[in-house]
Amino acid sequence: MVNIIWVAMLLTGIVVAAVNGNIDAVTTAALKGAEWAVDFALGLIAIMAFWLGIMKVAEDAGMVKILANIVKPITRFLFPTVPRDHPAMGAIIMNLSANVLGLGNAATPMGLIAMKELQKLNKSDPKTASEAMCTFLALNTSCITVIPATIIGIRIQAGSANPTEIVGTTIFATSCAMFVAVVVDRVLRGLYRRKDGGGNRCL
Repeated sequence: MVNIIWVAMLLTGIVVAAVNGNIDAVTTAALKGAEWAVDFALGLIAIMAFWLGIMKVAEDAGMVKILANIVKPITRFLFPTVPRDHPAMGAIIMNLSANVLGLGNAATPMGLIAMKELQKLNKSDPKTASEAMCTFLALNTSCITVIPATIIGIRIQAGSANPTEIVGTTIFATSCAMFVAVVVDRVLRGLYRRKDGGGNRCL
């Protein structure tokens, strides 16, 4: 769907430019945009390398494991159908802990592992997401972010006078998003349980 939207926007711009006799402006804008994108990406690499290095140090120092121990009681409450010692629970905890610290590179593979393990527990219908899978997806996409390294890097590249001033608002916004995600997940879980006669499915 996103690809269709982008193609539609590009074609609309080209058609409008052609109708107005400014087709050359499209070529000029495309070349300048490509040049700006390359310069922006190269500058962002250094910033991201720095922040990812800091996050890696935090990971090696054991901060992820500390967070994992903190969120363990919460995950037991949110995922009652997942056995406490199941590999899926460990992957979920590590994924959420990495997301909290902004370790996107570490969170992604753990998220894939978590979904794979949750699928093994999905005995009702392999083609239908289980409650635990829906809950994990909601948490993964709305997880609290303490250090938004990517946004900070983009703001630095854009010339922001205070690129880290968004940290507080980011924590607040992601906290609200995660709270809403948990509430909506619980509400929909109850609705689908009544609809399916107490089944363990959400989609």
